[in-house]
Amino acid sequence: MTNPLLATDSYKQSHYRQYPPEAQQISAYVEARANPFSKNVLFFGLQAYLKNVLLKPITAADIKQAERVCAAHGVPFNRKGWDQILKDHDGLFPLEIKALPEGTLVPSGVPLVQVTNTDARMPWLTTWIETALLRSVWYPSTVATLSFKCKEIIYRGLLATSDDPDAQVPFKLHDFGARGVSSAESAALGGMAHLVNFAGTDTMEALEAASTFYGADMAGFSIPAAEHSTMTSWGRDREEQAYANMLDQFADPGKLVAVVSDSYDIDNAVETLWCGSLKERVLSSGATVVIRPDSGDPVATPLRVLETLWTHYGGTTNGKGARVLNPAIRLIQGDGMTLESIRHLIEALVDRNWSVDNIAMGMGGGLLQQLNRDTMRFAMKANAMRTADGTWTDVAKNPASDPGKASKAGRQAVIERSGRLTAARSDQVLADEDLLQVVYRNGELVKDWSFEEVRQRAQNALLSAIS
Repeated sequence: MTNPLLATDSYKQSHYRQYPPEAQQISAYVEARANPFSKNVLFFGLQAYLKNVLLKPITAADIKQAERVCAAHGVPFNRKGWDQILKDHDGLFPLEIKALPEGTLVPSGVPLVQVTNTDARMPWLTTWIETALLRSVWYPSTVATLSFKCKEIIYRGLLATSDDPDAQVPFKLHDFGARGVSSAESAALGGMAHLVNFAGTDTMEALEAASTFYGADMAGFSIPAAEHSTMTSWGRDREEQAYANMLDQFADPGKLVAVVSDSYDIDNAVETLWCGSLKERVLSSGATVVIRPDSGDPVATPLRVLETLWTHYGGTTNGKGARVLNPAIRLIQGDGMTLESIRHLIEALVDRNWSVDNIAMGMGGGLLQQLNRDTMRFAMKANAMRTADGTWTDVAKNPASDPGKASKAGRQAVIERSGRLTAARSDQVLADEDLLQVVYRNGELVKDWSFEEVRQRAQNALLSAIS
């Protein structure tokens, strides 16, 4: 499904007949309204939409197909408007899009994006792109925000228990969500959003997306790891041989290998095998073996396994007074990890003098799929209309039945006051105060953020939040 003329809601096909006759330009903005999930949103993902959609011209074939579909579907089709875009703009959308720098942590209620049509014949075009534009922003921004909130919890735990928290944190939350999302595009965009905060992923579509849309050489990393099928295919009576094979194949000096160990009984596997018959092979390999429980209580189970490993492998007490296991052995907890269970696990580790160095966490569908547009109440709303005399008039909604859905009137700016971003009317601030930057104009990408720039902004936001 690649026809951009069909990437909208059906009812928007009739909107070109609905704006007032004097309308020449419509301005609209995107924000995450006040919501119970997060006071801030980590803005990310717009550039992927710009490059993947708006930099590609529409064609006569697109128009012909969309006209045929709309006629059969029972909605009007703006053939004249699309022909004008094709002929007068070489098939590229005559829009100006302003946005905050991606990777910025933004308070809810502050505009992230503002869109205006640049061809006075096409005031309908601004809100026509709402469907595709909004989903290109709400989804990766919500994933990035969830990932950021997890990172803040983990980083605080590392600051309390690790001698080198900055080196540890990039690989403390691993993305296992590719199989749990609704599409490959979701895997790419959501997985890439997680990589703004961390460097561990098994979602390979995200690597391609980060390269294609943000120029990343290699945005994420993984290690050889077992799954239940590769362990249980050996049979229960050969469980030890299954683990030994993992050591033979992957446990080279300086390398890491992860082995799921709860196919039958995690406590027996750890006590009898990893801490018994296989212990010397682990120690002599020079590798780090990462044991993965995949069932049981997501807090109690890893804590119990850590205690068993400490009893048999020992370790050291670091400068924070926290226990660090022998470097030959580590743990990853990928089952049942949510924002809350991560919080509880980190708190338990700190309380029991365990360094967070000892453990990594993983998330799957909970990271990339169990959220929606209403998680952070994302919306795109018209805020101003310009008429032929150049006058901008306010446009806004203010439903008496739900004041929380009131929208902003007047073209918006984003300014910084006392170290905090806030919304303001653009006609009430100086132009150089406005942090919204032109990123797209009339088919050209004006600003091209690199993945490293986005990551650095997010990291600066984390350090600011921690302080």
